[in-house]
Amino acid sequence: MALIIPVVFIVVFAFAIYKKVKIYDEFSAGVKEAVNFTISLIPCLAAIFMMCELFEASGLADGLTKLLSPVFGVLGIPPELTKLVLIKPFSGSGSLAYLDEIIKNYGADSYIARCACVCFGSSETVFYISAVYFAGMKNKKLAMPIAVVLISTLVTTIFACLICRVI
Repeated sequence: MALIIPVVFIVVFAFAIYKKVKIYDEFSAGVKEAVNFTISLIPCLAAIFMMCELFEASGLADGLTKLLSPVFGVLGIPPELTKLVLIKPFSGSGSLAYLDEIIKNYGADSYIARCACVCFGSSETVFYISAVYFAGMKNKKLAMPIAVVLISTLVTTIFACLICRVI
């Protein structure tokens, strides 16, 4: 396994020499595109980070947690996971802090902690990833892809809790 990356590098380098590609020039052009993309990504990421902080600081996270806990309970998601499920699409580090809190409060082998771990590991920071994926696109129709991902995240969370209950 340790040789995979060096072998791939050597094969690509040899192929480039065979095709008579100016390797350094192409590398420089790729870096230039990457830098431009990264610069265009900064406003999107700043907006996501500010939105995460405002979501928590405004009390909206706590209000939604209280409002949605009974609904999540009916769907089979333990009410204790509501805040984790709400924060995960916005912030990986914030949801990791809630996961740590859940494990400390309920124990690592508890049903709630198992559900929390599976939900944390099987979902993604939707808004961060969307910012990265769509930053370079001219047509930024984000509503439908984000809605689909959020709905699929909810469905997988329901199934994850069901599987944890059965196992």
